[in-house]
Amino acid sequence: MFGVVPKALWSRTNPADDKNRIDMAMRCMLIEDGGRLILVDNGIGHKYDAKFQKIYGVNHQHSTLDQSLHALGFDRSEITDVILTHLHFDHVGGSTEWDSIKERYVLAFPQAIHWVQKNHLQWALNPNPREKASFFHENIQPLVESGNLRMLDGETELFPHIELKVFNGHTEGQQLPLIGYKGRKILFAGDVFPTYGHIPIPYVMGYDVRPLVTMDERAKLLPWLIEQEVILFYEHDPYHECGTITQNSRGKYVSGETFSLAELG
Repeated sequence: MFGVVPKALWSRTNPADDKNRIDMAMRCMLIEDGGRLILVDNGIGHKYDAKFQKIYGVNHQHSTLDQSLHALGFDRSEITDVILTHLHFDHVGGSTEWDSIKERYVLAFPQAIHWVQKNHLQWALNPNPREKASFFHENIQPLVESGNLRMLDGETELFPHIELKVFNGHTEGQQLPLIGYKGRKILFAGDVFPTYGHIPIPYVMGYDVRPLVTMDERAKLLPWLIEQEVILFYEHDPYHECGTITQNSRGKYVSGETFSLAELG
């Protein structure tokens, strides 16, 4: 998760277990705006066998997506739109599920339009050898065949108060929602800044297909985040939900204060 950065440094914010694994969240965002109920990403899903769950240490002990929706008074059938940052299995796996007799995969959000960048979809359908293991047929093909998938071409204002920013370092055509909320801007950080510990520019994941591009994207993005007082929403950080960016006495970009979305009022 931290590429070439020494463990002695990254373990300060993300301590590892005896198998060198770190805790990771798959935190989604739900946006209620007028007549729309918009879900950003949907985690890993529940389709996978015990071997897969053991390899990745998957557990749903804290909360499932359905439990989280129900806690807010919603049901998955009410989701009108799903914004997929990209199609890696830990971001799109909840889009599909087995049917009742485990014969085929069906959409988990059958009423929803699913949004993805056109170039990213083509990238996922024709994956490079480095990234192939992150794209699962059962997550993507049912979406393609459903008629519920819409493709976007570059940065755009998808809905009022929701812009999509595109980044190409982690994967081709990753789209991150920038949301206007109560006079603030919130960037769903996806895999550009997966955790609170990933703010320093060199802290780039080994998964990124273009790590130098990721560093360049971060170097351009970080000053803007500070200038505009943008809040980062961390998708993968198990300890910190949201946070700001600041610079230390040496001019290095570091994490600022952290808080929950609920604390914004």
